[in-house]
Amino acid sequence: MTRIRRGYIARRRRTKIRLFASTFRGAHSKLTRTITQQKMRALISTHRDRGRKKRDFRRLWITRINAVIRGDGVSYSYNRLIQGLYKRQLLLNRKILAQIAISNRHFFYTISDEIIKS
Repeated sequence: MTRIRRGYIARRRRTKIRLFASTFRGAHSKLTRTITQQKMRALISTHRDRGRKKRDFRRLWITRINAVIRGDGVSYSYNRLIQGLYKRQLLLNRKILAQIAISNRHFFYTISDEIIKS
């Protein structure tokens, strides 16, 4: 059987995969089969963790708002504040509320007092 010289297509494909895995350590950046396995694993992790990141930040914002509300002897809780926001149809999401609570507490207390009064 005669020898077949391989073309450049497979080499080009492997080079592309190696560029993706260039920051991996050890065999994960050198061996083609290991690189493809690690690439699949990395893409699965990034897909999963995009949703997890959203979840974690929402939990952080809720914790910050609740901590500021319960501090300084205020007698109401996070869920009463959110319920009041929905009743008054105010368009303040939890991220903005958390930023206001951290940067300007006095303004946050005035917002929460107005919501609770009504």
